[in-house]
Amino acid sequence: MKRSMQKGFTLIIGILAAIALPQYQTYVAKSQVARVMGETGNLKTVVENCLLDGRIIPNSNFTASAVPGPTDCDLQATASSIQVGAGDGTVAVAAVVGVNGYPNVDLAASGDASIVATFGNGAAGVLAVGGTNTLTWTRTTAGTWTCTAKYRAKGCEG
Repeated sequence: MKRSMQKGFTLIIGILAAIALPQYQTYVAKSQVARVMGETGNLKTVVENCLLDGRIIPNSNFTASAVPGPTDCDLQATASSIQVGAGDGTVAVAAVVGVNGYPNVDLAASGDASIVATFGNGAAGVLAVGGTNTLTWTRTTAGTWTCTAKYRAKGCEG
């Protein structure tokens, strides 16, 4: 009798784990999207200021002694542990702490802009799948921002 009860208990644990694990993974992915949305959303203000000043060459990697040129936009971004990308409009590459892990920002003299964060490194597995591994803020010439991502967080509608 005791042995059959133990098998039943193991079965119940297995069923609960099969249900809970995917839900937990989705929760982790959503929380990471919310985190990156906040990190990249903060750059919208910097982008707006750069566009107003005619600074359309984004850069996150100025050294302390470097002086930005008249069209350079110093994004003042910090590297993220769950993003890949050099932060200078190039293709996302494997992150190196303090060097990569930046969102890519594109600015146009017309006022169009985009901020693209590519998930990688320590991001949840479902976020690191190519084709669905980005969170993108897009700005129109009218100044309207929209956000797209696989798991949309509150504030990333449209």
